[in-house]
Amino acid sequence: MVTQRSQRRHRGDISVSLSDFSVSLCASFSFKMSLINLKDKTIKKIVKLLYGIPLLPASYGKMFYQNIKIMKNSLRIFIILIFAAAMIAFSESRDINGKVLDEQGLPLAGVSVSVKGAPTGTITDLKGNYRITVDVNDKVLVFSFAGYSTVEVKIGEKSLINVIMKPEVISTDEMMVIGYGAKKEIASQVSPALAAVAYESKPYFQRYNRNFNTEGYAPVNENGFRDVKNNPLSTFSIDVDNASYSNIRRFINGGQLPPADAVRIEEMINYFKYDYPEPKGEHPFSVYTEVAACPWNQKHQLLQIGLRGKSIDKTSLPSSNLVFLIDVSGSMNSPSKLPLLKSAFGLLVNELRAQDHVALVVYAGAAGLVLESTPGNKKELIMHAIHDLEAGGSTAGGAGLRLAYKEAEKNFIKGGNNRIILATDGDFNVGESSNGGMERLVEEKRELGVFITVLGFGMGNIKDDKMEIIADKGNGNYSYIDNLQEARRVLVREFGGTLFTIAKDVKFQLEFNPAKVESYRLIGYENRLLNDEDFNDDTKDAGEMGSGHMVTALYEIVPAGSGEKLPSVDPLKYQVSRNVREENYSDELLTIKVRYKKPDGRTSMLLEKPVKDSADDIEKVSGNLRFAAAVAEFGMILRESEFKGSSTLESAARLAQSAKGEDEEGYRGELIRMINVVKDMRLLNDR
Repeated sequence: MVTQRSQRRHRGDISVSLSDFSVSLCASFSFKMSLINLKDKTIKKIVKLLYGIPLLPASYGKMFYQNIKIMKNSLRIFIILIFAAAMIAFSESRDINGKVLDEQGLPLAGVSVSVKGAPTGTITDLKGNYRITVDVNDKVLVFSFAGYSTVEVKIGEKSLINVIMKPEVISTDEMMVIGYGAKKEIASQVSPALAAVAYESKPYFQRYNRNFNTEGYAPVNENGFRDVKNNPLSTFSIDVDNASYSNIRRFINGGQLPPADAVRIEEMINYFKYDYPEPKGEHPFSVYTEVAACPWNQKHQLLQIGLRGKSIDKTSLPSSNLVFLIDVSGSMNSPSKLPLLKSAFGLLVNELRAQDHVALVVYAGAAGLVLESTPGNKKELIMHAIHDLEAGGSTAGGAGLRLAYKEAEKNFIKGGNNRIILATDGDFNVGESSNGGMERLVEEKRELGVFITVLGFGMGNIKDDKMEIIADKGNGNYSYIDNLQEARRVLVREFGGTLFTIAKDVKFQLEFNPAKVESYRLIGYENRLLNDEDFNDDTKDAGEMGSGHMVTALYEIVPAGSGEKLPSVDPLKYQVSRNVREENYSDELLTIKVRYKKPDGRTSMLLEKPVKDSADDIEKVSGNLRFAAAVAEFGMILRESEFKGSSTLESAARLAQSAKGEDEEGYRGELIRMINVVKDMRLLNDR
């Protein structure tokens, strides 16, 4: 007798299991009687295909039972094999690869690629490449990216799916928009980036609006030109932070220009790698220089100075005593904050070794120790503690920092890498929370020999100024994490530079030759300037340099005898003007001096290098100077700098393209895409 029960289906699949059928063998006279219960019609079809006969009800008599007798010894084996094959077929998965580009053929990094109606997803890398695993039930891939129209592609039998994404277009009919002019109604089709742009006789652009945004940025007052005869020395601290660039990228990808004070040109330049020589000899870094005609003012020269820190293989790095200090306050409760933070720290935990140790401190309304210092090879335990974190409450950032320093001191490794990794939006509002309070706290604690890395997350309320202060004054570095690819760059690709210091309190001092230079301007580093006497004062704090880190500075130079009128001071009444010594130095443009301390040292060491007066056309110099100049040009345009000269987005893109090189990691191509995005959105009056 055969009985058939109701069918059960899940998303179009046919569920099959061994419990769905039973075979009972009963003795009856001279032959065995079989009872087969099948829950699914699929088994009937499979058996029919295998034996060429249908399964018939028992009432059909002797013929049916003879068929069953023939089948009885092999049926069980075939059913099991069929079940296994069916399960493999129904659960079979495969990888789909592809590339996501914009309309100009440039790769889009950070594009979300997901399976429609399923939790499966990934993001594109810096070259626009992705890989995602799908199963037979997945029908559609969804590609989404801020500022671009979402794309849906049917999977079918494809294993390669390339996508071109177009800027999103929305209607602004009857929309009242505000630019840097009068309000005006616009009835047109524009991208979201232009939805708040007013047009009159020339294009205007939208910057972030403080009325709807509480993000905090320290004011940047651009360096002006300094007369060499009265100011022959230029002194500043290095800065390896690069948070400004990724934050600018976040604004542009979201269809907005960043606020001017968010644009720190030195951090934009230092985001990129350059072809500087590996250091040799006693010093932990090399010094690189190059001079060319200035691309935005042909009468001026552009000087590039580069430092390259000694690279140390991950396996050779000393043991690490790390304290993860994570903000779990209510302000972190958004997808770009705590969830992204957890994924980012997962990448870092994966890099830890058995000799590394991690403690986990969190803070909201109060601070607490979630995980005691734990060996790095206990990754599941560490990740479990991180994944269980939830956001809620106020933000006692000061209390969190104090507890983190206490844990770092408690587990201090002499000769090791002792570091706090602070992840936050910087929006402290309980206890010590002011910028001045944070500065005093970290200055007090930095003498412990504990360094700090600050990772900024989120948008709308990030306190960039506070996070920059904590990093600068706490012997550390600061990065802004806008997506998982940036987290990978900071915490995986640049693991040594981010977490291991090779030199601290690194300072520059340049002495310009007045016979060759009339005036000069340091581009960027406005918040890193030092008094000239601070250079030889070992008690003065300066920037830290990590393994493999690169630091770049640009000076715009006005050659002597140019005849340009620049701001000056009256002749001194009580002193005689300095005499110029030309003997033996007639071919020198300037001299570079660098002071630094070893990570555990208290006395600085000195490195000195003269620079010859030799400037080529910008087209003839190396890709190092051309690309750095392009980044500076773009930064000055974003800042609307009074010193931008003849800079245009077209010239910046052209110069960057000429110096793109192999660009294996795709970062330079990304900059070019950003310049073109700003240009194509018509956000700037580029003439």
